[in-house]
Amino acid sequence: MTKPPLLMLVHRIPYPPNKGDKIRSFNLMKQLSLDYEIHLGCFVDDEFDLQYITKLNQWCKSTRVISQNKWLAKLIGLTGFISNKPITLPYYFSLGMQAWVKKMLHQHKIKDVLVYSSSMAQYVEQDQFTDLNRIIDFVDIDSDKWQQYASKNTGIKRWFYQREARLLQQYEQHICQSFTKSLFVSNDEAEAFRQLMPKSLVDKIQSLLNGVDTDFFKPDSELTATETKLPKQFIVFTGAMDYWANIDAVIWFSQQVWPSLKAKYSELEFVIVGGKPSAEVRNLTLVDGIKVTGRVVDVRPYIQHSLFAVAPMLIARGIQNKVLEAMAMNKAVICTSMAMEGINAPKETGAIVVDGKQEFIAACLNQLKQPQPQLSRQWILDHFTWPNTLKQLLNLFATRPSA
Repeated sequence: MTKPPLLMLVHRIPYPPNKGDKIRSFNLMKQLSLDYEIHLGCFVDDEFDLQYITKLNQWCKSTRVISQNKWLAKLIGLTGFISNKPITLPYYFSLGMQAWVKKMLHQHKIKDVLVYSSSMAQYVEQDQFTDLNRIIDFVDIDSDKWQQYASKNTGIKRWFYQREARLLQQYEQHICQSFTKSLFVSNDEAEAFRQLMPKSLVDKIQSLLNGVDTDFFKPDSELTATETKLPKQFIVFTGAMDYWANIDAVIWFSQQVWPSLKAKYSELEFVIVGGKPSAEVRNLTLVDGIKVTGRVVDVRPYIQHSLFAVAPMLIARGIQNKVLEAMAMNKAVICTSMAMEGINAPKETGAIVVDGKQEFIAACLNQLKQPQPQLSRQWILDHFTWPNTLKQLLNLFATRPSA
C-alpha cells in the first residue's frame, strides 16, 4: 500500500510524550503514521530530548529537527516589538525550517499539512500555500492564557502580556480564516474560540479531544519508583515544573492549603513531581513536608501510591493531562473547575471539583479522613482513550491511502 505524504509542523519535538503538549502531538503523529508518510519539522528546546531524535524514524519518513537555545530565542522574540507581531512568532522562526518546508512540499508534492500550535503556522500561511489543505491544531486558546497572565500582574508585565494576548488573538483569527480547519482539545475550548471569532468562521472550528494511554496509566500496586523511596503517606501534583500555570498552582496550594493539612496530619507529605522545577518551586522544599522530585523516570508510582492527586489550577486552558492520568489510575483527584474543564466528569466518578481556599482545604481533609471509592477509570475508558478521541482525524485530510 502506498501512503500519501503529509507535512507535520510541531513547535516541540513530539517525543517522549512526557508533558502536556508532547503527549497530544505524539499521539497525533503516531495515529497519522498508520496511513501517511509523515515529514516532520520541529524544534528541540531541552537537551535531554536530543537523545530521542532518531526515535522519530519509527513514525516519520523524514524529519527536520532544529535545536533551540531558549535565551537566544527569547531575544529574537523581542523583535516582535519592531514588526508588531506576537513574540511567539519570531521566537519560533527559523530560515532553515522555512527552507526545509518549501523543499518538502515541492519534492514530495504534499497536499496535506498539519500544524501543531499557532507559532508554527507562519511556515505555511503565505498566499503561495493556499492550494494546500492546511489543518491547524491550536490545542487551546493561547491568547487567552496570555490574558490570564496579564490579569495576575501589574505594571510593565501586565502591559506586555496584554499586548501578546491582543496580537496573538488577531493572528489566531487570521490563521482560522486562512486554513481549512481549526482544532481544539475540548468542546469547551472550541466553543470559547467560536465566541471570539466572526460568525463566518464558526464552521471551521471543531474539537478533537485529548486521550490517555489507559494501558500505560492503569492501577498497579507493583509500581515502584526507582529514583527515591516513596513517602508512607503523601498527596501528589504532577506536571512540567517550568510551566507557569503549574508553578502558580503548587505555590498557591503550598501557601494556602498545605499548612492546614500538615497541621492535622503531621506525617503527611506533599510531593511535586515533574521536570525542570523553577527556583520558586525548588524553594518549596524549605516548607515542612514538601518534596520536589525534579524529572523522574516514571510518574506512575507517584500517582499509584499517593493518597490522592491535586490539580489546583488557577491558570488553565484546554484539558489537563495530569487529571486524565490520575483518573485513569482510578485515583481521587481534587481539582479546581479550571482543571476539570473539558473533562467534565460527573460527581459519581469520584472526581472532586472545588474552588477557593477553604473549599479546597475542606475537600482534602474530607478525603484524608474518609477516602471515597473511585469510579473515575471507567469514565476515562468510556470517553478519553486515544483510539476513540482520534476517530475523526482521517476525515480532515484531502488525500487518502491507496493500494
